Amino acid sequence: MLSPKKSNTDSWAGFDHDEISEIIDLDRILAAARRQWRVFAAAIVTFIILGIVYLLLAVPQYTASSNVLIDHGTSTIVNQMTDTTVPAGSVDDEGNILTQVEVLRSDTIAIAVIQKLDLLNNPDFVGKGPSFISQAIGLLNFKKWFGDANEVAVDAAEVKMQNAVAQIERNMQVERVNRSFVLSISYTSPSPKLAQQIAAGIADAYLEDKLNSKYDATRRAGDWLQDRIEELRKKALTSDLAVQKFRSDNGLLQTSGQLVSDQQLTQLNTALTTAQGDRAAAQAKYDRVQSIIQSKDMNAVVSDVLGSSTINDLRKKYLDASKTEADISRRLGPNHEQAVRLRGEMQEYQRQMFEELGRIAESYRNDLDVAKAREKALADNVASATSVSATAGDAQVQLRELERTRDTYRDLYQSFLTRYQQASQQESFPITEARVITKATMPLGASKPKKIIVLALSIILGCIVGGAIGVFREFRDRFFRTGDQVRDSLHQEYLGIAPIVKPVTAAEPVQEHPRSIRQLNGVSNYVAEHPLSAFAETMRSAKIAIDVESGERAAKVVGIVSSLPGEGKSTISMNFAQLLALQGARTLLIDADLRNPGATRTIGRHAEAGLLEALLERRPIQELLLIDQKTKLAFLPAIVKRRIPHSSELLSSPAMNALLDTARANFDYIVIDLPPLGPVVDARAISPNIDAFLFVVEWGKTSRKVVRSTFGSEPAIAGKCAGVILNKVDTEKMKLYRAHGSSEYYYSRYTSYYHDN
Repeated sequence: MLSPKKSNTDSWAGFDHDEISEIIDLDRILAAARRQWRVFAAAIVTFIILGIVYLLLAVPQYTASSNVLIDHGTSTIVNQMTDTTVPAGSVDDEGNILTQVEVLRSDTIAIAVIQKLDLLNNPDFVGKGPSFISQAIGLLNFKKWFGDANEVAVDAAEVKMQNAVAQIERNMQVERVNRSFVLSISYTSPSPKLAQQIAAGIADAYLEDKLNSKYDATRRAGDWLQDRIEELRKKALTSDLAVQKFRSDNGLLQTSGQLVSDQQLTQLNTALTTAQGDRAAAQAKYDRVQSIIQSKDMNAVVSDVLGSSTINDLRKKYLDASKTEADISRRLGPNHEQAVRLRGEMQEYQRQMFEELGRIAESYRNDLDVAKAREKALADNVASATSVSATAGDAQVQLRELERTRDTYRDLYQSFLTRYQQASQQESFPITEARVITKATMPLGASKPKKIIVLALSIILGCIVGGAIGVFREFRDRFFRTGDQVRDSLHQEYLGIAPIVKPVTAAEPVQEHPRSIRQLNGVSNYVAEHPLSAFAETMRSAKIAIDVESGERAAKVVGIVSSLPGEGKSTISMNFAQLLALQGARTLLIDADLRNPGATRTIGRHAEAGLLEALLERRPIQELLLIDQKTKLAFLPAIVKRRIPHSSELLSSPAMNALLDTARANFDYIVIDLPPLGPVVDARAISPNIDAFLFVVEWGKTSRKVVRSTFGSEPAIAGKCAGVILNKVDTEKMKLYRAHGSSEYYYSRYTSYYHDN
């Protein structure tokens, strides 16, 4: 149980020892455990008995196991030998191991084991047929009753096989050994020999399945590769023919890996470049000769002129004449006849030279014309070849696309041929990735049921169930058990407890006055017979509370109420009045419960008139009172001969006020036994005339919520309440609800002050 308490910190460091004790109330927890220990112990004993019964009835189960190694190293070697495209170490080890676990648990392995060991005809596996309980459960198969009428009938043999597969999968366990590549295969069966056979059979079936699956996968891959190779061969051939046909249709002939048109264009471009150079050289020679002719410059030198013998002879003669003329002019004067003659010869030589240059220039002009004609012809051929090459370039775009398609199919064809050769080689490797490293042996002892574990689980389950039931019972215990609950829940004074009193039939006196109170049992005057009891002590506590609540009034009117009928308010009323009378006070007890006059039935059953006659007929109360001969207690009974629908009006009437005024003048205490507050409003009607109320709550029976609701709806009564008495208390059980520091906790220390005998 937890008691909430506010704190300014979330850590335990902010609490002292007392605060922690309030947050986790160990006393309440231990008290709850003491209260529910019988339930707790009963649950544990029950589950232990069930566990023992299970151990006695359970069929012993034997478990055999076999270990299989997933040989990762061999797998890597085989992959490297048969598939060079897969790099070593690229396999997901964790995923591979989990995959092998699922393969071992598959239906394929189970069916292989069943067929190999012929388990469907093995009585140890199939059993002796369904038991009587199983047949009875089968009759209650509602799915079969209300199933679809059009459901397809299942073959009995298939059903039998499915059940056998389910049985193997249910009793089989596959686990990975730590983080290794070893798988432990276990099988549990009532027969140790059968367990060993099936465990070994599962391992063998797994190895065979690995071989068969590898062979089947390789064979299927080879067949598929053959089909793809034939398809790719046809596509490669078709694409190659398409390339050749396109070349032929578009004139894309090649020599030495190059198109003929491209070769011709290259040659024409080279020739055109040469022709352009020749034309430029001829043009330069012609222009040079023309410039010399026009300038009449004898000093100009032309390479072709130097090669002319005629001009060289004329130039030599010209130079000789010029030298002689210069010598004569120097010696004889420029006008000398010989000098004049030589100058004439020089002019003739010059004229002949330029005539020869003119003939050379004409030759150069002819060469220039030839060069220009050749250049123009080559330019026309280049233009034509360029047009052809451009057309071929457009066609080559499509040609290259066809060539790429051809190359793709050719590469795929070659790749698939290689893979087919590898697959063909792989079929010849009878190697699996697993091997048995521990063979299954026959178990020597039963693995199930494990007695210690079953008993431990029984105790644990008993503790859990018992604790749950105990917690539920504690949670549902919403009744008043202690004085602290009264104070915390109702905010009223707790006056004490009234223990359960066993009624004892009183002996009838030989002669008794007709107006005397007749005690039919020992409950109505318990305080008179046991004045030192805890019951009497609670009544004394109530008297003190009434005196404090009522103040200095000469006569005190006390109302005894409860929330529900049957809580013992009439018993409290009679004993409280008896206590007051025993102490010498003039006390009047009025039974005002006109709906259910319990006090009258107990001590005034013989009376013929009472409260109703006093109110309705205005009879003096002195004529109606019953007197206890021992304590002098006066009692005004309620003789109800018929149902009274207006009881609340009677209790709040002027006649009732007058009756109480008369009682105040003659008595010190007027104790009124009022109806319960829950079902009727009589107590509310008379509450203005009441000086103080005593509230009676039945211990362990009346809900706290009901009492709180009653006080909330009756604020006038709650304001005059002197205190609450817990009635019908089981003192032995109440010990279980005591808390450290409470009055109940120390109850055993002052019980010596009480004497019930």
